[in-house]
Amino acid sequence: MTFDPDGPALAAAGPYGLPDTLDDASAIIVPVPFEATVSFGTGTMHGPAAIALASHQVDLLDADMGHVYRCGIAMEDAPAWLVALNDDTRIAATRVIEAHTAGVVPDRADLAAVDAAGDRVNAHVHERVADLLARGKLPVVVGGDHSVPLGAIVACARHLGDKPLGILHLDAHLDLRDAYEGFRWSHASIMKNVLDAVPTARLVQFGIRDFSRGELDLVRDNPGRITTYFDSQLRDARLRGRFLEASQAIVAALPDDVYLSFDIDGLDPVLCPSTGTPVPGGLSFDELVSVLVLLSQSGKRVVGLDLVEVAPPGEADDDDARADCWDANVGARLLYKMIGCAQRTRGVVFDEPLPRPPGL
Repeated sequence: MTFDPDGPALAAAGPYGLPDTLDDASAIIVPVPFEATVSFGTGTMHGPAAIALASHQVDLLDADMGHVYRCGIAMEDAPAWLVALNDDTRIAATRVIEAHTAGVVPDRADLAAVDAAGDRVNAHVHERVADLLARGKLPVVVGGDHSVPLGAIVACARHLGDKPLGILHLDAHLDLRDAYEGFRWSHASIMKNVLDAVPTARLVQFGIRDFSRGELDLVRDNPGRITTYFDSQLRDARLRGRFLEASQAIVAALPDDVYLSFDIDGLDPVLCPSTGTPVPGGLSFDELVSVLVLLSQSGKRVVGLDLVEVAPPGEADDDDARADCWDANVGARLLYKMIGCAQRTRGVVFDEPLPRPPGL
């Protein structure tokens, strides 16, 4: 059957209803259904599958990024061992978290098991992303919790050699804690781990509104490596009618090569009500898109990206429910725009000018 971009997606089709294979697609989604270190709500392990299902409802002509699908988008299968590892590790992690809550010392064997699982996930993601970069593909990691993209960021940095790698980090949280809850590879430690592992990393964060004093001190002590646009500051810019200027500043703070690491909870939680650690405030969808559009026009280059912490609601325990949930709907549409932004920075542009009505 001939592919019709305007027709309904076939149930057996790939993400966004596309017929692309892993060989011919230029953007490859690497699903990482791992959430062992989440400290509040769960469900992010179902994020990759839910986004893939919901993506079949996305119209392929995007008003901001054009015919993104023409670059080719395909999704790898998550290995069965990774799903089993998540299930087993979550049991050990839960015992550790419960011990902390009870004020007792966690079992060292449980802590070691969680860290060992993180080592394995990091190695798997690094291997997959390094392979995709070597083949000229755009790596797109989908979590899972925010611990999962470390291997991807390290692989992108190594691919660039001595050139600085800018990490554009959307989040409600700074994620600069040191081994949170005792877990070395915690979702709350991802950006601290990035800074430790990647000497060339320059971190630009936005949407931040939940953080510890220690994390704030780290930001203050590293002005050359960490630039943070706190949500309270962006709120002031928004209320003064200057959000576009703030978006321009965010993009300008990045070096030439950029990795996008977007935690869905950086958005207003009305857009992601089931994510594990929602926080009032955050960016609107339009505000985030304004940053992506400016980045796509900036002359900088996106070398890789991830979208994490998308979680179907607890009752979404079957494919139909996951495909219909709001969190996955938003996640699928955001991911499409992120891929479109990345491809445009790489010179892959399929524009479709819109009719311009009078007065605009």
